[in-house]
Amino acid sequence: LRWHAASHTPCPRAFALETMALYTPLANRLGIWQLKWEMEDLAFRFLDPETYRAIARLLEEKRAEREAFVDAVVARLRSALKDARIEAEVSGRPKHIYSIWNKMRNKRLEFEQLFDLRALRVIVADERACYASLALVHALWAPVPAEFDDYISRPKPNGYRSLHTVVADESGKTFEVQIRTREMHRFAEYGMAAHWRYKEAGAHGGEVAAASDYDRKIAWMRQLLAWDGVAGEGPAAVTARADDAGSGGGRPGDAEPRDARIGVPPSAAAAPAPRRADDYIYVMTPQARVIELPAGSTPVDFAYALHTDLGHRCRGARVDGQIVPLLTRLATGQTVEIIAAKSGGPSRDWLNPQVGFLASARSRAKVRAWFNAVELQARIAQGQALVEKELQRLGKTAVNLEQLAQLLGFARPDDLYVAVAKEEFSLRQIDHVLNEPRAAEPEPPAPSSVVAPSAAASVVRTGRSGVLVVGVDALMTQLARCCRPAPPDRIAGFVTRGRGVSIHRGDCASYAALIARHPERAIEVSWGDTKDAVYPVDVSINAQDRPSLLRDLSEVFARLRIKVVGINTHSRRSLAHMVFTIEVRDGGETARALAALNDIPGVAASR
Repeated sequence: LRWHAASHTPCPRAFALETMALYTPLANRLGIWQLKWEMEDLAFRFLDPETYRAIARLLEEKRAEREAFVDAVVARLRSALKDARIEAEVSGRPKHIYSIWNKMRNKRLEFEQLFDLRALRVIVADERACYASLALVHALWAPVPAEFDDYISRPKPNGYRSLHTVVADESGKTFEVQIRTREMHRFAEYGMAAHWRYKEAGAHGGEVAAASDYDRKIAWMRQLLAWDGVAGEGPAAVTARADDAGSGGGRPGDAEPRDARIGVPPSAAAAPAPRRADDYIYVMTPQARVIELPAGSTPVDFAYALHTDLGHRCRGARVDGQIVPLLTRLATGQTVEIIAAKSGGPSRDWLNPQVGFLASARSRAKVRAWFNAVELQARIAQGQALVEKELQRLGKTAVNLEQLAQLLGFARPDDLYVAVAKEEFSLRQIDHVLNEPRAAEPEPPAPSSVVAPSAAASVVRTGRSGVLVVGVDALMTQLARCCRPAPPDRIAGFVTRGRGVSIHRGDCASYAALIARHPERAIEVSWGDTKDAVYPVDVSINAQDRPSLLRDLSEVFARLRIKVVGINTHSRRSLAHMVFTIEVRDGGETARALAALNDIPGVAASR
């Protein structure tokens, strides 16, 4: 056949028919698949050349290209299995042209309906690893739901067990992946579910007329061929293969075996210990999507693993087609379908560990987040009603709530509403802010030219910060945030690039560092007319955390008519640390505020 194909010499039809009728079935029964598919393709090419060429054109790739694709897929899957610490043997073999035509004819399929033009086989240690590998395959490539078969949980009548799935890569090329344990593979190769039995038994369950003694001889022959294929590996390798005959990787007779034992590297002792297999289960959606869950998970955990909203609306479940309680513990290999309401939320009973609705920490976190969100919305509604009632009492219903919240030190109105609802903020402060008299804006100083330095340097006020710069007029000044100076603090100036003069406290560490690097930028400054000027000051407070603490502190500033422009708080182990940014006219206001704050119960220190 090879000679006729290479020399383009017509092959006698009787010779091609004899090959199909005698030699290819014999090669199949002996397990010499490499020789079998080559003989089938060559004979089919001579028996029906037009169909052969039509299928070849549909494939749009030569056999070598198909094999290259499969080899690339095998390499990617091997690497992923190794990273996941799944011990596996991976082999790949593309479907050949005669097999494609045979499947199209027997199943009456169009070429576009064939999903398994290329096939992989994965052999692992146990059933759990089968489903873990399936999850990995579906994570690497997009599964085709209609082409998934779970023959492990639902074996074929002849006892055949395996996972069959069809997936598509990024370019849309599909290929089949079969996943089974070594025991399943051994049974399929040598038992009653051997490849030649269910391929040649007939489409309607016909039996093969072969005696059990003949079956044993065929099995023995296959094992012998497998051992012969690894004879070059040495006696130790042959002995190891003999101990597990038939469970090895490649097809006997393959010129280039594509199998590889994926195991833990010799340096595994230094690697992190793999997670326990018993800690996880693998269940499936009706669309054959594999979901990994902690052991002991329930249908509620499954629903939350699919989507948070589905978990909230979960009301029942079907496992393998049977309706089960939500407390049911799921097991690897089961197919789970969620029965959900159109709306609604979770039950608080789901958070009760004594009942056992949830085994996953992630599911519990999602349930808690739902109840926290519901509680937050309730507090916002409660606080909003109280604020609106207070504004009606004051006759200020037209006030801009965004601006009011910012005046009170909150980023958003919702934050104000929550603080009011939790009694952490007094409504009296709204009255103080809205009725506070506004000082008239002073007229800006008339521009003046730069004054030339003289022996007695003139002192000129710049800007509206109440700061005087010696020798220069019309300079922009800004108060440094690192130390926030305020009268009567001793101050010093530093000329910046593009931002005028930065005003620091005289003992500011940042100022000392700047002057050490750029002494030429130091400039003399002093406080000028500060009657209308205000200065931001940070007040740090450490206190015992308790309800209404924030409200009590805020009332101090409201009583002293000190404007709060920012609040930063955090609590840890019943201790609260708060930083209020306030605007004061001088150090006296700051001192009075600190004294009043220290009188509040629970305040340990304020500065």
